[in-house]
Amino acid sequence: MKNKVLFVITIIAVFLLGLLASSIVNRKSEAKYQYVPQVDITKNEPRNKVWGENFPLQYQSSLQTLDTTFSSFQGGSAMRDVLEEDPRLVILFAGYGFSKDYNQGRGHAYAVEDIHNTLRSGGPTTKENGPMPATCWTCKSPDVPRLMNEIGVAEFYSGKWAGKVSEVVNSIGCADCHNEKTMKLQISRPALVEAFDAMGKDINQATHNEMRSLVCAQCHVEYYFDKTKPGKEGVPYLTFPWKDGMSVEDMENYYDNIQFSDWTHKISKAPMLKAQHPGYETFKTGIHAQRGVSCADCHMPYKSEGGQKFTDHHIQSPLNNTSNACQVCHREDSKNLIASVYERQSKSTENRLKLEDLLVKAHLEAKKCWDLGATEAQMKPILTDIRHAQWRWDFSAASHGASFHAPVEIARVIGSGLVKAQEARLKLARMLATLGHNKPIDMPNISTKELAQEYIGLDMKKLEAEKANFKKNILPKWLEEAKQREDKMEIKTTASLNK
Repeated sequence: MKNKVLFVITIIAVFLLGLLASSIVNRKSEAKYQYVPQVDITKNEPRNKVWGENFPLQYQSSLQTLDTTFSSFQGGSAMRDVLEEDPRLVILFAGYGFSKDYNQGRGHAYAVEDIHNTLRSGGPTTKENGPMPATCWTCKSPDVPRLMNEIGVAEFYSGKWAGKVSEVVNSIGCADCHNEKTMKLQISRPALVEAFDAMGKDINQATHNEMRSLVCAQCHVEYYFDKTKPGKEGVPYLTFPWKDGMSVEDMENYYDNIQFSDWTHKISKAPMLKAQHPGYETFKTGIHAQRGVSCADCHMPYKSEGGQKFTDHHIQSPLNNTSNACQVCHREDSKNLIASVYERQSKSTENRLKLEDLLVKAHLEAKKCWDLGATEAQMKPILTDIRHAQWRWDFSAASHGASFHAPVEIARVIGSGLVKAQEARLKLARMLATLGHNKPIDMPNISTKELAQEYIGLDMKKLEAEKANFKKNILPKWLEEAKQREDKMEIKTTASLNK
């Protein structure tokens, strides 16, 4: 009886092992023949759907960046009106485009659409007008390296944003990061290469793991438009301020030394710096970067589908994909992991908002000093403190995930910002007293976005009407031009090439 039982168990075990072996063989065969090129991808091919013919799994996963349902404590892909959530930002950005409109960025699939929609890009009626330079397209599309290759880098940066609406139409995708023949990661934007050169480094020596972050660093960084490039004077040339280092102080010193400012504050008249999104710089100071973790490890983790392992191109917050992005290393419950992130972010936000309050008051107190007859010589050291304090606030806020990526560094940056803001307000109190004003200034009602925008003199109805006209009457014509151009672009199948 025992022999019969043992015989049956052996038969079952052999059968199961056979199934396993067969599955392994099938999966290996699938992997071997999975990549069968359907089309010949040409250099600077901007259309993601063409790449998708050869790489359907990656392409289909990239389409999921269209999903805008996820919202976290400090990000996600859902549309959020940041000015509505915090009207004080209207005061901080008075005189700059972000006081008109500041929405949480959605997924990569919306990069082009969102810049069409924002009030910051204005309501151009011709390709020669509008408030933004063409350089603002640089991070939005694989059409950018195509155009740079066709007309030259400086020529691409020249002119207005409106002038390239009919040229830049494909959202962020394959050609931004991959070589069309080898599929290796590559840098497609010259600003990053030039920044490495300025630091005395050769980006061509970067390892594959470093490239899994550097392709992101083409865009998720601090930058400015340099109009003083020799031979390119007047062209808003995209430049990273890394020559002296990537810390908040290094970049601040760089800007101070060249006397650069993004704009002059409408209320305080301070020469301001706008932090763009220094995600890479702050990430580099955090524990994940120090342990060799790349951006792609968390934002584009590996996944398996149909027996195929590939990089998930649904680029998103790791908090919406903790099983693949976090729990590969952190053997903890998903709820605990998310709670830990939110705790760090909320504690950082608590101090950042204190700094924000001080800055709003400093701008308004500076205005009062000007109204009472303060001179430029008297105000210069005060405005410098305001500039430096807000740069630290914005560096912490605009780097989005920095309070998680590098909580220690961001706490340090906010702390130094609080000190500088307090120093500015102490100097302002003394200045107001010198000018005969010995009581707190009257604070305007800026409890809503609309009230704050009215206070700084924005005609929002006019701006919105101009944008509505652009989207209804101008944009469709320019997009039709783009469609006609792309319809003429040839797609060669591998079958035709083999004949």
